[in-house]
Amino acid sequence: MSVPSVTLCDNVKMPVLGYGTWQAKDDELEQAVEAALEAGYRHIDTAHVYENEKVIGKVLSKWFSSGKLKRQDIFLVTKLPPGGNRPESVPKYLKRSLELLQVEYVDLYLVHVPFGFKDVEGDLHPRTPEGLIDMDTETDHVALWKAMEAQVDAGLTKAIGISNFNKNQIEKILENARIPPCNLQVELHAYLQQKDLVEFCKKNKIVVTAYSPLGSPGLAKFMAQFGRTIDLPDILNNPVVQTIATKHKKTEAQIVLRHAIQKDIVVIPKSTNPKRLRENISIFDFRLDDSEMKQLNDLDQGLRILNFMIFQGIQNHPEYPFKAEIGKL
Repeated sequence: MSVPSVTLCDNVKMPVLGYGTWQAKDDELEQAVEAALEAGYRHIDTAHVYENEKVIGKVLSKWFSSGKLKRQDIFLVTKLPPGGNRPESVPKYLKRSLELLQVEYVDLYLVHVPFGFKDVEGDLHPRTPEGLIDMDTETDHVALWKAMEAQVDAGLTKAIGISNFNKNQIEKILENARIPPCNLQVELHAYLQQKDLVEFCKKNKIVVTAYSPLGSPGLAKFMAQFGRTIDLPDILNNPVVQTIATKHKKTEAQIVLRHAIQKDIVVIPKSTNPKRLRENISIFDFRLDDSEMKQLNDLDQGLRILNFMIFQGIQNHPEYPFKAEIGKL
């Protein structure tokens, strides 16, 4: 399966559909990455806080050493953890990710979130105010970004970007960047289309990647680990999506993924089911017409699923990115 690419800064090519690995670990993920590579995925998205880089590195190393793939065949993305959101921690965490992934460079390195945690060895997921950085201290995005630029200079990543940043936070980086961010990864799906933010990014030549493009149907199970319940929107059973899927003889997931891609948005759906993995990448043999695109555009509700409230008190952090939405969260 051949997947088209979009050009990031410095002519770096990024496949418009990748394999998202959040909430996937260990043996299940190892088998899923194998299945994804067999199905034709060449864009793999991970993060240090997912704690699955070692598994991904194991599978990729096997494929590289066997000659089935070369390193340059894979577009590999990972992210700086919140505990690393200070200049001196950037090289430490990127080198740690490279060791786990068993590669000499990544293709794209993202600042995972705009707020920072205390850098406590062995605790990537603090969920109480005691584990968060001083709530009165802003993360210095300008200094942090200079450290990110240095990783490009060192050849440890080909491109750099951001994730979960809002427009004002992005503007601050753009005003001070020597190497502008070329990618923004955010929650984006039919019920949260972020049209203003996407338009802003297009004007500034920032490619947008949609995480949870299917509405994160597995999130309820994930949140239950922490004693939290969550009501998830059932995007795939929306009647509009179902009608369009029936017309094209495609799955509902294929329809919502195609919708995003036709708006020049990169998607990174996650699944550990080999059949769904193959279905999710099989979206380049049809197009949605203008009427169908409008119907899907009209599903937007501004409904955010992932707001980081699992981190107690995070909404009080100076760099919490969704302050304007607090009344709706």
